[in-house]
Amino acid sequence: MNVLLTGGAGYIGSHIAVELLESGYDVVIADNFSNSDKGVITAIEKITGKRIDLFEIDVADKVKLNEVFEQTKPEAVIHLAGFKAVGESVSKPLMYYRNNIDCTLSLLEIMEAHNVNKLVFSSSATVYGIGERLPYTEEMLLGEASNPYGATKQMIERIIMDTVSCGWLSAVILRYFNPVGAHQSALIGEKPQGIPNNLMPYIMQVANGSLPELRVYGNDYPTRDGTGVRDYIHVMDLAKGHVDALKYFQDNDGVEVFNLGTGVGYSVLEIVAAFEKANGVKIPYSIVGRRDGDLAEVYADVKKAKNLLGWNAKLTIEDMCKDSYAFALIEKT
Repeated sequence: MNVLLTGGAGYIGSHIAVELLESGYDVVIADNFSNSDKGVITAIEKITGKRIDLFEIDVADKVKLNEVFEQTKPEAVIHLAGFKAVGESVSKPLMYYRNNIDCTLSLLEIMEAHNVNKLVFSSSATVYGIGERLPYTEEMLLGEASNPYGATKQMIERIIMDTVSCGWLSAVILRYFNPVGAHQSALIGEKPQGIPNNLMPYIMQVANGSLPELRVYGNDYPTRDGTGVRDYIHVMDLAKGHVDALKYFQDNDGVEVFNLGTGVGYSVLEIVAAFEKANGVKIPYSIVGRRDGDLAEVYADVKKAKNLLGWNAKLTIEDMCKDSYAFALIEKT
């Protein structure tokens, strides 16, 4: 199967590309490199020994996206293109609504025009908002999104579900929890531009000396140690979930939603301690005020993915910390 990855040069997309290529799929990437760099493509090809068809385009540009479909004739799409920083979405909501919604509408219209009817969508646990209970389960009613980024994911899920109801599209919606880690080769990993918005790359930049200390946003949440609790999943486990989602289409149509997480929550300070233990590196930190849009505690119920996809996370928090640091050290040199 020939698979198009929108936003495929990004952190998650690059790891999915590796997993797809090593599972026998052909991969096409469409990316404008707004939060990634072209060196990632070279690294993917080095890891896998296989070639990628690359198109440097904005996925919202229907003319250029149509050319990609005409030239490569994908049989399925994994849609990752979009802005993803919670804090930035609060300060720049219009940018998030315009980009994330436009990319999806353009993609679906071009897919329909080319009779491409299989879509895997990169959603997020942020769609649950302030969930009615923990752990978060797929059948829960979605609460009001706590930030514009989450709101765009909710809207896109609805757009996809409404499109599926028309009869021509089948979709798997994957709600990510908190992807961390890097490929075991240390050739690809998370490399955000500027000061990181997410915890693990922030820790990495402190560990390799690029930043003096970690800023912990709030220690007055109603959690074990007062810091926010999240469900962290190794990015390679997450990538495998996308391969399983594509296989799901062999015997199923319509639309299905799956959580991808471990089912276990760790606080910010627990992650810091785990990193220090795994790598023997001290991470200095300071406590600052809460960040707009953040919730106290989020973790997944993952039984549905195990039962229907045959998928479950296998890599540990120690693996996440070690692989992240290995990539950070390579990047520093």
